[in-house]
Amino acid sequence: MKGRKLLMIPGPIEFEPAVLHAMAKATTSHVAPEFIESFGKSIELMREVWKSPKGQPFIVAGTGTLAMDMSAANLVEKDDRVLIISTGYFGKRYKDIMDRYGAKTTILEALVGEVVNLDAIENELKYNAYKALTLTHVDTSTGVRVDPEPIAKLAQKYNCLSILDGVCSVAGEEINQDDWGIDVVLTGSQKAIGVPPGLALLVASEKAMQVWNNRKTPVGSYFGDWNNWLPIMKAYEERRPSYFGTPPVNLIVALETSLRIIQKEGMETRVKRHRELARAFRAGLAALQFDFLPESNEISANTLTAAYYPEGIDGSALLAKLTKDGVILAGGLLPELKTSYFRIGHLGSVSSNDLIAVLSSLERALIELGHPIKAGEGLQAFQNELLTKNLAIV
Repeated sequence: MKGRKLLMIPGPIEFEPAVLHAMAKATTSHVAPEFIESFGKSIELMREVWKSPKGQPFIVAGTGTLAMDMSAANLVEKDDRVLIISTGYFGKRYKDIMDRYGAKTTILEALVGEVVNLDAIENELKYNAYKALTLTHVDTSTGVRVDPEPIAKLAQKYNCLSILDGVCSVAGEEINQDDWGIDVVLTGSQKAIGVPPGLALLVASEKAMQVWNNRKTPVGSYFGDWNNWLPIMKAYEERRPSYFGTPPVNLIVALETSLRIIQKEGMETRVKRHRELARAFRAGLAALQFDFLPESNEISANTLTAAYYPEGIDGSALLAKLTKDGVILAGGLLPELKTSYFRIGHLGSVSSNDLIAVLSSLERALIELGHPIKAGEGLQAFQNELLTKNLAIV
């Protein structure tokens, strides 16, 4: 970490050296044999991470928002009814996207820090015919985590497509796309997938591909049209060159590198690491008298924490002290609470040592700002939680 700061926001994150090395390699042709192999292998590894052996992966230059947009553009036609299940800023964004494509949207919006009740979701699906529903697994604005499985089962029950915004969850939270029956799971490269920003990633189910194939009108996005991208994905998976738009060669080589790292760790182990570190970190913050946006641990994300500034603490001054100390955290995102809270990312290759550095810096900054805590309280609570769980994550 000599000469640079520790980046602990909810994305971009700290990347593995091997991933950064892959980014620094000489750029090859997008039809070079070694790149074709890398692209094809990335597609295959995505199925393992998403746990969707039957799914169709897409790797496209863009961001998580493009992946959201592609799902809407390809699966929704004008006047289709879409149910938006929102737990924050990005649920509302999905409504804006669906509205852009002419969908008739209904939004079920949770109070800040809460989730939408399952009964309310079922009532909407039971009495209204929806083509699709969207849900945000982890809303980056609030740190609230939704359980996708029962919602996906309701979508199946009422013959409704389910689209999971997994931007802040894929490769960090538990996801079993095929077993849970989720039709689209999407993310961006810069989150728990562990690759610098620039890739829109999604896996579509067989049902989603059938719905797309049977649509009555042309896809409203030229760049995002699966008609243009599906032949590319199939060609590269079959280790054949193909072309629609020039792929981001180095990003895809880095993607293969990171997916192999994830595969080596194993998804169950990776999810457990995120879960246990998140719980210990929140214990450390609680000891420093922080309150959290999510109303309970049960609906708190394992990939980030959203915490209110303690009473009497100037948030901008706190973040400035942390930055000066070499730790970069993120401010609030919800417009109505923007200056009241901040966010810490702990996803991807995060370790206990990273979180110890954050807590240590936080303790010093709070004490300097006059917050009534003792040095070491947060660190002790963090370490005790890890020791209680008999962990050795470093």
